[in-house]
Amino acid sequence: MKSSNIIYHQATVTQQRRNKLNNHKSVVLWFTGLSGSGKSTLAHALEEKLFNMDYRTFVLDGDNVRHGLNSNLDFSVDDRTENIRRISEVSKLMLEAGLIVMTAFISPFKKDRNEARSLISHDNFIEIYCKASLETCEKRDVKGLYKKAREGKIKNYTGIDSPYEAPENPQLTIDTDKETLNESVSKILNYLEKILVN
Repeated sequence: MKSSNIIYHQATVTQQRRNKLNNHKSVVLWFTGLSGSGKSTLAHALEEKLFNMDYRTFVLDGDNVRHGLNSNLDFSVDDRTENIRRISEVSKLMLEAGLIVMTAFISPFKKDRNEARSLISHDNFIEIYCKASLETCEKRDVKGLYKKAREGKIKNYTGIDSPYEAPENPQLTIDTDKETLNESVSKILNYLEKILVN
């Protein structure tokens, strides 16, 4: 429950002023898809390109965040929702700090992604669906998590015994079954070309 004694302090250094200093707009690129669909690989490859073009960037990666900020959360439906809520809030802060934020989270539920979009704002939220078949994702399963889920050793695993609700109208769909990493990165860069102009 929120305290009634909290008053929002309006900063004089705004997102717009930071964007002007950075010479580019700040946005949140929300990568969503099954485990193994290529979200983290794509987000980091894109960040490398953007960084080398002098953009201010940061990747929020699902596994990394669960080691710290969200280390007290499990994979129940409620904790998955809380995981995405916290990431949404952090993404919004980083957006206001003038960064191009890339979030690589399964974020399986439409409701949670829609709430993230509403919090961050429609103009600053770009949903990128990393589309790959379950079969492909299981073949890429370097951590062996799908195998453990199939054996019943992991519960509530997305795509096995917990649903993934694919986006209906993402800004971009990256078919990681068919596209190379370079093709996917180029596709996103082409999309961002006009958006990031300050």
